[in-house]
Amino acid sequence: MDIMDQIKQLVESNAVIIFMKGTPQFPQCGFSSRSSEALKACGEEFAYINIFEEPEIYKNLPKFSDWPTFPQIYIDGELIGGCDITMELYQRGDLQNMVKNATAKHAAN
Repeated sequence: MDIMDQIKQLVESNAVIIFMKGTPQFPQCGFSSRSSEALKACGEEFAYINIFEEPEIYKNLPKFSDWPTFPQIYIDGELIGGCDITMELYQRGDLQNMVKNATAKHAAN
């Protein structure tokens, strides 16, 4: 499978996915840490990809998303953004609703 198709499949098949440096349990940068903590605080399951363990995804995700930095958070197949946008959404209470709605939608399918 082409790497762009593989990325597309990951994004579309997960209600919420974060492409990050490290893992939610052991993040390897502050931005990835804060973003994954905000997602955890939403109380729903989410998928993650450690970009350091997936060099092809690390290299190609910025081309796929037209977003140059990591982490990258996708909810319901859409790029939400990186750490700053995720934290802003979380502080406003929007992230929690977005995550819950996407999780419920994917569970129904």
